[in-house]
Amino acid sequence: MDIVYVRGLEVKTVIGVYDWEREIKQPVSVDLDMACDFSKAAETDDHQYVLDYKIVCVRVTEFIEKSDLQLLEAMAEAIAALVRKEFRVPWVRVRVGKPAAITGAKEVGVLIERGTRPAGVAP
Repeated sequence: MDIVYVRGLEVKTVIGVYDWEREIKQPVSVDLDMACDFSKAAETDDHQYVLDYKIVCVRVTEFIEKSDLQLLEAMAEAIAALVRKEFRVPWVRVRVGKPAAITGAKEVGVLIERGTRPAGVAP
């Protein structure tokens, strides 16, 4: 199994549990690791056989911008479900972070995996 990945997709959205957080947009940062088989794409050099990371990013960005979730945990779960369902990905690792949410920390967030992890992929 092969992996298509996205690192540092930044999207502004309403996220958080405090009243003041419900009134502003904050950046969230998303990393994705998505299992797929791109051997046919590599063999043919044909775009029709790829998991198109641009389309995935556009769709995930759209979802995040419109979401009204409070918890990063809920956002990560929803992103994982969206990617698995809409792009037929058998396994996905999703990291969602809030940059500068905690004084002294560069970022805090959550990391989840859904589906069956391909052999050889490190936890």
